[in-house]
Amino acid sequence: MSQLTVLRAADYPRMPWKNGGGSTEEITRDAGTGLDGFGWRLSIADIAESGGFSTFAGYQRVITVLQGDGMILQVDDKTTRPLQPLDPFAFSGDSQVSCTLLGGEIRDFNLIYAPHRYNARLQWVDGQQRFFSSAGTVLVFSVIEGLSVTTGTSSHGLGKHDCLQLDGNPGLLELSVSGTCCVIELTAI
Repeated sequence: MSQLTVLRAADYPRMPWKNGGGSTEEITRDAGTGLDGFGWRLSIADIAESGGFSTFAGYQRVITVLQGDGMILQVDDKTTRPLQPLDPFAFSGDSQVSCTLLGGEIRDFNLIYAPHRYNARLQWVDGQQRFFSSAGTVLVFSVIEGLSVTTGTSSHGLGKHDCLQLDGNPGLLELSVSGTCCVIELTAI
């Protein structure tokens, strides 16, 4: 049986970074306690200055700048392209990572997942989009006020940084979105 939950940005708990260098708003996760043990987790981080990232051994990470001028990452001694808003970048949680901000503070959006437990697909959508998913968990994260999401015959309005979470998808699900959002599909292995 599927369960649909609308998560509101105003209710996200704030928690310290694993390395103690800042804090994160945790949007949602599948299970686990603390900063380890989960199979997947979504969060928003505020980065006030250039510096190191926490490591998450055994996990894969996908990071996307939400607000600000962007950043450049140094991942295991390799420099990335400049990462601008809504430009996702994937890297291993085992990597040694640091960032250089391209201007002032930024906010970023993070998916961290255990690839030995989940297959993940992350895509950014801008405008009207209709698609189908058979993933066990589907997440729709809004970057605008007033995002419209339709799942089957139900419509839902999301505010800026709200997230719709559908767990236990039993089959092929039809979704329609209207606006700018991130759609994440997670399937247990």
